Amino acid sequence: MSVRPLGYSALQIRLHWIVAALVILQLIFGEGIGDGFDARVDAGASGYTGAAIAHIVGGVLILLLVLWRLRLRLVRGVPEEGAGMQGLAAKVGHWAFYAILIVAPLVGLAAWFGASEEIAELHEMAKPVLIGLIAVHVVAALYHHFILKDGLLLRMKRPQ
Repeated sequence: MSVRPLGYSALQIRLHWIVAALVILQLIFGEGIGDGFDARVDAGASGYTGAAIAHIVGGVLILLLVLWRLRLRLVRGVPEEGAGMQGLAAKVGHWAFYAILIVAPLVGLAAWFGASEEIAELHEMAKPVLIGLIAVHVVAALYHHFILKDGLLLRMKRPQ
């Protein structure tokens, strides 16, 4: 087995924060696509409002950047997640993020281009799941920083 890096690369860190910012923007402003989607499904209109275009472009960007992050993770590696239940929780959490950040945009695109309300409902189910993952991720990072004081949070600040 190859040696794992002690930290993340500058590119991995940049991609993490860019994806985080895009996800937050999607969660805050994503509801704006609803009017365009309703016009698309109910009236057969194109539905391409500014909000709809922004949401679609944002989702595609997230998808592409997450795939890039995943490739970097598999090629370069990532620091050890830790041992025991905390390590397992970190692994499950990271892979859950990859899964939701790949599946949600794909399902959203299928809903939009298929004009399917059923698929759109599936896409909407990703929002509370994503918010929950983000909350657990932030609480875990703060726990490591303020309670354990193990420097883990700094790995997403300083490249190694």
